[in-house]
Amino acid sequence: MPDPAPPHMPAGDFRNLAAQTAAWLTGYWERVEHLPVRSLVQPGDILRALPEHAPETGQPLPATLFDDLDRIILPGLTHWQHPSFFAYFPSNISAPAIIGDLLSAGLGVQGMSWITSPACTELEMRVLDWLGEAIGLPNAFLFRGQGGAVIDGTASEAALGMLLAAKRRALRVFPRDGQRAAAQRLTIYTSTQSHSSIIKAAMIAGLALDAEDRKQLRLIETDSNYAMRPDALADAIRADLADGLIPTFISTTLGTTSSTANDPLDAIASAVRSTGATPWLHVDAAHSGAAFICPEHRAPLRGLEHFDSFAFNPHKWLLTNFDCNCLWTRSPRDLIDAMSITPEYLRNQATDSGAVVDYRDWHIPLGRRFRSLKLWLVMRHYGLEGLRAHIREDIALTQLFESLVRADSRFEVVTPRTVNLICFRLAPRPGENPAATDARNKALLDQVNATGMLYFTHTVLPGIGGAPPRYVLRMAIGGVRTEERHVREAWTAIASAAS
Repeated sequence: MPDPAPPHMPAGDFRNLAAQTAAWLTGYWERVEHLPVRSLVQPGDILRALPEHAPETGQPLPATLFDDLDRIILPGLTHWQHPSFFAYFPSNISAPAIIGDLLSAGLGVQGMSWITSPACTELEMRVLDWLGEAIGLPNAFLFRGQGGAVIDGTASEAALGMLLAAKRRALRVFPRDGQRAAAQRLTIYTSTQSHSSIIKAAMIAGLALDAEDRKQLRLIETDSNYAMRPDALADAIRADLADGLIPTFISTTLGTTSSTANDPLDAIASAVRSTGATPWLHVDAAHSGAAFICPEHRAPLRGLEHFDSFAFNPHKWLLTNFDCNCLWTRSPRDLIDAMSITPEYLRNQATDSGAVVDYRDWHIPLGRRFRSLKLWLVMRHYGLEGLRAHIREDIALTQLFESLVRADSRFEVVTPRTVNLICFRLAPRPGENPAATDARNKALLDQVNATGMLYFTHTVLPGIGGAPPRYVLRMAIGGVRTEERHVREAWTAIASAAS
């Protein structure tokens, strides 16, 4: 006889454990401010605290669960929900989003096709139309305007999907037996300040052998504000056309990772039209896109009507748990053509009718979670007014921090602030060489972060006008629990450590 089936958790035990878990999480949020922001463990510490082999015999939870969380897991966390976490970009959570994730996990829906759970598909369609309208997207990007949208995991996935759609559209005009050869002539373009995921997408799509391969990939120079130069883009496209190549995909950025620079969409679209080329135009607004929910911050969207796709991450700054990237396109058919494959075991009457959306054809994975639940609950709980208030408060706190930096002559603000990121540094001393200035800034960053009071990060920005690159400090303000006092305390710590 086989071994008996494992004992599943009784409903009553689950109910009690879920309540205990909610209480533990609530307590964590209340005490996270008093923990070191960045984990102070050494490599291997967590491994050594865990048994080397899996338990042979299970035991009912939560015998040691919460003790283990406190003893092993919490010391090994960098606390992204800490009010003094100012590194990278925010990774917001909120109670409504957590409930949405819990419901998604508990319902256990696999939403690959409409037929596998119609609510999973249609809720996503409706919520993405809500959000697209709320951030000011043209109607052509919405389902109601014959476009469409999908929730991916990250902006990296969205960029890869759009590149594959662009590749498919470009090759469709060639006879099938000529498409492999034509694929060697496809070229893609992005700025030197774009996210590394665009280069990775080129590698995955077979348009770059590695991160250094530029045979089919062009990195376009930026201006003094680190935005893509439309004239340089047009020059690169014209040169490729003259060489018999096929400009296929352009990825622009609203809110670059290093400095939140905004590429000028309108000027880029005009520059591309002047070349006669018709590449796919994509916008990666991974972080800054959340700000467009406020009408006063939508100026960077000017010209979006000329683009093919737009994506941003509510899981960064819009109170929605990771992972949640929202991708809109005016050309869903091109995306579906690039992704669709329907084996017999996935066929059904609804799919064959063409009357439904099967989201398995909108991205690389077949399976997908019910991610729209958390976005739906966030939008219902906060409303657009509440989401706008969240963004405006963070931008106001960033303006405060900027004013503190500018008031101290030892520091300089390096790039124009677009939303909630300040790029600043200790200013060069008279006669100081650039390497020494960089070293002082790195020492300041390391000294402050080592205290555990706050956590912020750095980048390296290209020099302007032939100047050497600059080591720059980044302060991203957008935490759910961040208040004015945390911003002022952060500045006091930074200013006190300055030399």
